[in-house]
Order: sequence, then C-alpha cells, then structure tokens
Amino acid sequence: MLPPLKSGEVLRGRYKIRERIGQGGMGSIYLADDTRLKGRECALKEVEFDRALPEKVRDEAREQFLCEATVLARLDHPNLPKVSDFFSHGARDYLVMDYVPGSDLRTLMMQARRNKNFLPEKEVLAWAEQISNALTFLHMQDPPIVHRDLKPSNLKLMPQGLIKLVDFGLVKILAPEEITITIIQGQGTALYTPLEQYGGSDSHTDIRSDIYSFGATLYHLLTNEPPADARKRFLQPNSLMPLRQVNPAIAARTERAVLWAMSLHPDERPSTIDEFRQSLLGSREIPLLPIPGRRERPQPVWDYLSNPPEATLAWGAMVLLLLSLLATLVR
Repeated sequence: MLPPLKSGEVLRGRYKIRERIGQGGMGSIYLADDTRLKGRECALKEVEFDRALPEKVRDEAREQFLCEATVLARLDHPNLPKVSDFFSHGARDYLVMDYVPGSDLRTLMMQARRNKNFLPEKEVLAWAEQISNALTFLHMQDPPIVHRDLKPSNLKLMPQGLIKLVDFGLVKILAPEEITITIIQGQGTALYTPLEQYGGSDSHTDIRSDIYSFGATLYHLLTNEPPADARKRFLQPNSLMPLRQVNPAIAARTERAVLWAMSLHPDERPSTIDEFRQSLLGSREIPLLPIPGRRERPQPVWDYLSNPPEATLAWGAMVLLLLSLLATLVR
C-alpha cells in the first residue's frame, strides 16, 4: 500500500486534502476543500487496487471503476451524497462526494448503550423510512444498483434530521445478461452480510441481499446488540436472539418484520424494499415465521390492536359482540 495523502496536498489541481477521516481495506477517505468552489467541503473516497494482481486484471478493475463512477455520478437523491467527480491519481482512483456532517448511527447507538438506554423505536423507524427511500431509488435504477454494505456506521444523521447512506465502497451494478460489475471486490461486514454474499462470487447477490443487511442494521439499532452473523446462524439456528427478548419495548410487529428481512434464504425474505417497508411501517401482513430460540406466546392484545388490519377486525368483532349483548338485554 502507498503511504496516505498528506494534509495540504492538492489533487487534480482542485481538491486540497485537509485530513483523513476514514480508512478501509482498499484505501482511505479524506476530507478536502474544493479550491474552485470556495467554502465547499467534499469527501474523497480512495480506491487502491492490489498490486499483486496481474497488470491486465488491475487495468480491467480500473476500467470498471470508471464505468461505475459514471453511473454513480448520475444519481441524485436526498438520502444519498452526490458524487460530483472521479479521477485517477498515480496508482489510485478517487470518487469525489459531498461531505456529510453529523454522527453515524453506530455512534448514536453506542452512546445509548453506554447510557444503558435503547434508541427510541419511533426514531429508528423514522430513519428506516428514509433508508428505504434511498435503497428503493438505487434498486430502481436501470440496471439496478445493490449497495451490499449497509450497516449503522454507513448511515449518517445530519443536524437537520436527514439520513445519508454515505459509503458506496462495495456497490454492485446488476448489468444485463448476468454480467456483474463491482467497484471493490469484497464481502461487506460479517454482522450484516447474508450467506449468498460470502465466497467471493457475485452471481447470487441481488436486491434481497440489501434487504438482509437492512434488517440486520435495524436489529442492531433497536437492541444495542450485534446480530449473530449468517454463517453462525446457518450452523446454529437458535443463535439469533429475538429482539423483544433483548428490548421488550419493541413492538411485536417490528420484531417480526426485522426477522423476516433477516431470513437466511433470499426466497424467504421480502422481495423488494417496499414490501419490507410495508411490513415494518405499513399495513402489509407479515408471514408467520417461527422466531428462533423462543416459544411463541399469545400476542399481547395491545400489540395486536396496534396493527391496522388486525385492529379493524378486532374492533369490528367487539362492536358486534356488544350489539348482541344489548339485543339480549332488551329482550
């Protein structure tokens, strides 16, 4: 690996490095000043390909990077940072994105844990709505874009309450005819990675892989506890602790929706982000999946009545029962 960039170094005659603000397996992320647009801060995502790879493979990887960077630069969504530029500098390639101020959700969750509190479910579900919007936008592109590395530390809460999905490090574009292109080959973070994303092959990953990661992210945010990773769950089916066993304040509906998203087999998960969002926040019925490690108890009546379809049926039944009793009394 080449040494990191130095503070004050200028790339492309435009981006003046201020400091390194992140580091990953393929390079660093830098905070920089845009010297052409005074006052604009930007984030430079660095990609350095393994120099042990054959030169032809590295050249193909860089060509793919530039192709995908072009796709990312066309994206425009309030919950995604804008990619404004991309370029090569020596042996490294760079994506230039809007700098996103604020704390990432992992930091907020860890603060709550240190204070022996949980993040409020209502607040987490409000964030989930915004995350759903960003992922739906990515998945609706032509061809669809799969993020593949959704996790609390890649989600930033801006001061005005806007959530930004900030890292495109493992983004995958589902090109036609089963050809897959990946900016950086990788597997994501184990805690949030579905089984199909292991093994180095991209052939089995699709938008349902993001749904698994989304569910695992919500699990962590709601419980302060990392979920058992997919490999461990495959070998030990009861290793994933039910959410309400950790945080009893969570609604039964929320627990069931999150566990549905975290199903090990892709076919057993929601098929789209919107389907998952409706199960989590809307009125869609959730499949009655067994909850690992727990015998099902009767659902508390208020949890039951809090869900719109069930509530309508329950209140209707109660009204009919009261009318029947009144009719009996009148006789």
